[in-house]
Amino acid sequence: MRYHKVPHATDAGLGGRARIGLLVLKTDQTIEHEAREMLAGIDGVALHHARLYNDAIISRDTLLAMKPLIPGAAALLPAEWGFTAIGYACTSGAMVIGEAEVERLVRSEHPRSAVTNPVTACLAAFRALAARRIAVVTPYARAVNDTIAAGLSARGLEVAAFASFEEPDDAIVGRITPAAVLAAARAAISGVAVDAVFVSCTSLRLAAAIDGMEAALGVPVTSSNHATIWHLLRLAGIADRIDGFGRLLRLGLAAAPAAAAE
Repeated sequence: MRYHKVPHATDAGLGGRARIGLLVLKTDQTIEHEAREMLAGIDGVALHHARLYNDAIISRDTLLAMKPLIPGAAALLPAEWGFTAIGYACTSGAMVIGEAEVERLVRSEHPRSAVTNPVTACLAAFRALAARRIAVVTPYARAVNDTIAAGLSARGLEVAAFASFEEPDDAIVGRITPAAVLAAARAAISGVAVDAVFVSCTSLRLAAAIDGMEAALGVPVTSSNHATIWHLLRLAGIADRIDGFGRLLRLGLAAAPAAAAE
């Protein structure tokens, strides 16, 4: 056998423009797929994810049980890779645990990374869309819905309409069709004027259907996954316009109000 030690060349590798991380729930079937759909046309952006244990039944107690697990999951994204931005991919978890606490826990492992979650991301999305009066669609049980509605209201949004499938099992939520989500949104805004629709839950499939949903409803639409991927890109300095995924993916960040930025 002839053996050769040969020279090699290197480049910037994956993520030459930005490296994005996601902390994905164990039970989530959806967000990685939708993230890759939205990122498919963008060169130089790498996406990596780590799984975070959660219970398949979503309740306040099971959401809070994730809190001590966040740093360990974040540590599975190697800090030496230099993640530009990292997202904690759970809307109800971020609302119950608190966005600032989620950021603190992630940054305990990645102190130089920007951090977001679906709650922070949707607020940024609605600023970019100049939307304040919204309709919300979720799959959650009533107790979690009450937390979501109260939390969004406390953050300055007017929740004018709410529709829920009241399905607590994440395994089933991942199989709810985009057509069912559209029907729920249509029912929610019937006779109610809103600026936008927010579909809450990273397990719900929607991103590729948002263009059609906006055409059907006549207002901008975003979802937990849609807003989070958009926000991660913008936090990472990626300002590319992405067509085919609704109005938001064509926009940049808007300035946060002074009170919210403190």
